[in-house]
Amino acid sequence: MVAAEQPIRILMLGDSLTSGHGLIKGESLPDRLQEALQNVAPGGQVLNAGVSGDTTAGGRSRLAWSLANRPDALIVALGANDGLRGLAPEQTYSNLDAILNAAKKAGLPVLLAGMRAPPNLGTEYGAAFNAVFPRLAAAHGVGLYPFLLDGVVAEPALNQDDGIHPNPKGVAVIVKKMLPFVLKLIERAGH
Repeated sequence: MVAAEQPIRILMLGDSLTSGHGLIKGESLPDRLQEALQNVAPGGQVLNAGVSGDTTAGGRSRLAWSLANRPDALIVALGANDGLRGLAPEQTYSNLDAILNAAKKAGLPVLLAGMRAPPNLGTEYGAAFNAVFPRLAAAHGVGLYPFLLDGVVAEPALNQDDGIHPNPKGVAVIVKKMLPFVLKLIERAGH
């Protein structure tokens, strides 16, 4: 891949999984993604727009402010807290739909990172919640990384003591699995 004249700027809109809850500076998912991209997109930036505890409604409410950074592409990594709180899947869909519409209006290619409902909320809720992300990706024609915590969830060696947030080894697993999807996002951004 040939480096673009202007390095790509990718905004990662998310919650504590994005902000780097419990990790030292430089170990968050956006930091590690940026590091991994340096061979293919030198000078590229992954801007951390993660807020611990944020829901899709919170991400929706701060999107305009986040887009003021003028990114070239957007990764949406929200929904974990909606699932943990048992919020209605229709609400999650509506908020993410509004975020994707705003990104389309801004001319930004998007990678939507999927999330899964905690199993303790039952199969009916789980099925409805888990379907939100592929439905949105298809409706908007955006990239889908099926499950943000793929390969990390429920793996004690890859998570912090809370069992929810990835440790540096867990972040490394996410980066490795997510990187091909981010590279496609960069291609769609024209970089």
